[in-house]
Amino acid sequence: MPVSLCGSWDMVSNVNFEGYMTALGISLYTRNIALKLKHRKVIEQVGDRYVVKTLSTIRNYTFSFRVNEEFQEFTKGLDDRHCKAVGMQIFSEKTKWMFYVLNET
Repeated sequence: MPVSLCGSWDMVSNVNFEGYMTALGISLYTRNIALKLKHRKVIEQVGDRYVVKTLSTIRNYTFSFRVNEEFQEFTKGLDDRHCKAVGMQIFSEKTKWMFYVLNET
């Protein structure tokens, strides 16, 4: 039986987060603020949808999706991108989520 990822998750570390934000074209000012934040992710399952909330002292962000189904995302207040993504749950020794950004619109 797969392990559920639902619950609250506190960020412990970010590996290459600044490089990721730089590649997305996020400004130096915004990157510096983002690197100092400690986020909390809250993952809930509502029927066949997952709701992912990112909570921080500066800004909160929420999106929802169905596993293996393409969805539109607008990263308002983060880097203001419109994109399509697919969320997949990978079950292995460690259950994890993988999101593929298909394109920016």
